[in-house]
Amino acid sequence: MRIALFEPEIAGNVGAVLRLGACMGAAVDLIEPLGFHWDDRRVRRTAMDYIDHVTVTRHVDFAAFHATVGPARLVLFTTKAVQSAYEFTYRADDVLLFGKESAGVPGTIADICDARLRIPMRPQVRSMNLATSAALALGEGLRQTATLP
Repeated sequence: MRIALFEPEIAGNVGAVLRLGACMGAAVDLIEPLGFHWDDRRVRRTAMDYIDHVTVTRHVDFAAFHATVGPARLVLFTTKAVQSAYEFTYRADDVLLFGKESAGVPGTIADICDARLRIPMRPQVRSMNLATSAALALGEGLRQTATLP
């Protein structure tokens, strides 16, 4: 299972997702442009030495990333979805896609995803932190596929 971040804007979120990937054995794809300089110390500070234990691939744009997905399903997590992330059957090769913090993904990208899922939350709030959402989604996917470390 892989985590893909579409044009992430906050270095600390990326660092936390890299640490998550290292701990859970999931590769992380970063789809550019990033909203910060990659050598930003905040990424290293959040990911700490865990960055050395995760496979990170940077892609110049969505098309370059999409070319690497192959037969795997592209599963988008979005507040605009209706289907719950907990009522979905994951596969071990799924690519879990998360949009940029301020705007998600464009409709053209959402349209080509194989599934669109929503993490259930109280209606009074808009969305969760990117890294928190990735952790919940990856945890459920790994649990269902019996691939937890």
